[in-house]
Amino acid sequence: MAQLQAVLSCPSSNFVFHASKRSDSFRDKLCCLGKSSSFQELGVRSSGLHGSALVHHRGNLAQASTGRAIQAVLSSEKETDVSTSPKGGLRGRLNKVVLAYSGGLDTSVIVPWLRENYGCEVVCFTADVGQGIKELEGLEAKAKASGACQLVVKDLKEEFVRDYIFPCLRAGAIYERKYLLGTSMARPVIAKAMVDVAKEVGADAVSHGCTGKGNDQVRFELAFFALNPELNVVAPWREWDITGREDAIEYAKKHNVPVPVTKKSIYSRDRNLWHISHEGDILEDPSNEPKKDMYMMTVDPEDAPDQPEYIEIGIVSGLPVSVNGTELSPAALLSALNDIGGRHGIGRIDMVENRLVGMKSRGVYETPGGTILFTAARELESLTLDRETLQTKDTLAFKYAESVYAGRWFDPLREAMDAFMESITKTTTGSVTLKLYKGSVTVTGRKSPYSLYRQDISSFESGDIYNQADAAGFIRLYGLPMRVRAMLEKGI
Repeated sequence: MAQLQAVLSCPSSNFVFHASKRSDSFRDKLCCLGKSSSFQELGVRSSGLHGSALVHHRGNLAQASTGRAIQAVLSSEKETDVSTSPKGGLRGRLNKVVLAYSGGLDTSVIVPWLRENYGCEVVCFTADVGQGIKELEGLEAKAKASGACQLVVKDLKEEFVRDYIFPCLRAGAIYERKYLLGTSMARPVIAKAMVDVAKEVGADAVSHGCTGKGNDQVRFELAFFALNPELNVVAPWREWDITGREDAIEYAKKHNVPVPVTKKSIYSRDRNLWHISHEGDILEDPSNEPKKDMYMMTVDPEDAPDQPEYIEIGIVSGLPVSVNGTELSPAALLSALNDIGGRHGIGRIDMVENRLVGMKSRGVYETPGGTILFTAARELESLTLDRETLQTKDTLAFKYAESVYAGRWFDPLREAMDAFMESITKTTTGSVTLKLYKGSVTVTGRKSPYSLYRQDISSFESGDIYNQADAAGFIRLYGLPMRVRAMLEKGI
């Protein structure tokens, strides 16, 4: 204890406590590190849990051991040693980790890797966001065979559409002119559910299988930070030595983890109720045309019905509520439109986008129902919003889309923009009639009880409200700056 007091007398130091293999003793040395020591110097990576790493929390300085803890106050920080707990892993000690789990090769391997490297229990979590029943079959058996203590599955389809998709739809959020944000909107609802599950099961960490090159790692982790900053985050792809599929298969065999027997797609895909994305293989060359058999939600427009189909979308306060007069829940409505749009080849997008991490990537997206809804919502606004409001909305829609794409769903700015969108679309109520034909969506009619369109004003026939002679004075005033400039140039 005298040694501890002596070390604590160094006010400018950070500490690493090396626990003894015996829980009631601290015979190992106490290291006093100067202010200049950084986490990089200590070998700390993104998870903050490597080797003799220190995990930072606000408050006190605590040493984690198997049965006892020593706390001391220093510079208003608490640092927990996770390096040498007798029940710890190679990289540290965690109690329980909630893993975003799909049942594929990567997440199947992550389960034993977490147990080996962090000495923790692993709770697998799967969110049903409409990826399809086949993706959910046999998951519990797979998870437990990989070493997980349990699998938690939550049906998030209604929440996903109601609280994430529909606000983006109301805002008119489209990233880089084309992308309807299918993956971007799904990540925060999944991350939120993971944080909730972590609280329910008493986990002290969360983990995901996102690579260090993609956008999803940012989206997940920003959500974790916003919803529970005390949770540790473990990102194996930024830590482990596995570099590809063959390495992962070898690791799985070594740890007796059954390798998923499903045929690996040549494409990297992400599917939910809003869309499906395709990346990789021949798509990595932007000059290559996608193969016809790649698409999964939509038929080739060339093979679509030779007769057009008309549908009517009912909208209340900027949000869709019905299809052809039938009111549906958010998820049921979107699912119905996916079927209708899919058989007409609606919603195919091929684009090169700028990822958040700096590189460009080429992706092909299918968003049949979403494309129909975006067309309908924007068209109804042409009746209900005045020019200045519509222009301001379009300006903010651009920023809104960027915020969602960049993983800032729970950012105050996005929430403030959403409040603006909700306010200005209170009168965006009515219906839009659309014609679907061989990949195209054409508006054929729109109506609203709050329409700002007045036939008695807009008609070419004479009316009492608008006097055409008034336009002469308006034009003279509106064009005054141009007249003054021309007078200057001509010396008048």
